[in-house]
Amino acid sequence: MKAKSEPYDNAYTGPSFPLGDRVRRALWQAVWLTLFRLSPRSLHVWRRLLLRTFGARVGKGVHVYPGVRIWAPWNVEFGEECGVGDGAILYSQGFIRIGRRAVISQGSQLCTGTHDYTQAGFPLITTPITIGAETWLAAECFIMPGVRIGDGAVIGARSVVTKDMPAWTVCAGHPCKPIKPRQRLID
Repeated sequence: MKAKSEPYDNAYTGPSFPLGDRVRRALWQAVWLTLFRLSPRSLHVWRRLLLRTFGARVGKGVHVYPGVRIWAPWNVEFGEECGVGDGAILYSQGFIRIGRRAVISQGSQLCTGTHDYTQAGFPLITTPITIGAETWLAAECFIMPGVRIGDGAVIGARSVVTKDMPAWTVCAGHPCKPIKPRQRLID
């Protein structure tokens, strides 16, 4: 895997990813279409096993629902007891880390890849996304490449997050902005 923010080759003259990566993604796609997506909603253990088989780091008690799209499981880390709702897209061209007890609601998209529009061929650039512990991304959020969401933050529905958001803060909007503090939870 290339280093953070390093562009991949020119897409006009060749693929953005090496052959081995493309083969692995094709195999994952076949497994996702048959064994992952069609599994009963309650079979979280099964989906955790499939994700681990494809290199994801998966903590205990993780709930990833069958309608979640994951581009490359080997680029994702799921903290203990986190949940990812149906229709969420983890576009993991780069690394995505989801913290302990974080909730990614339905339809949210985490996108680690973009393109350098200043160069011919628009080479791919990937930067990691970090979602902190006890964070909630409400329905249909869009998280841009390179963004860090602090522990305990709440991101309002349909927010577009273009920059880092602070811990224990309620944030929302397009572009997303901090709105008010959130009280820390005690377990």
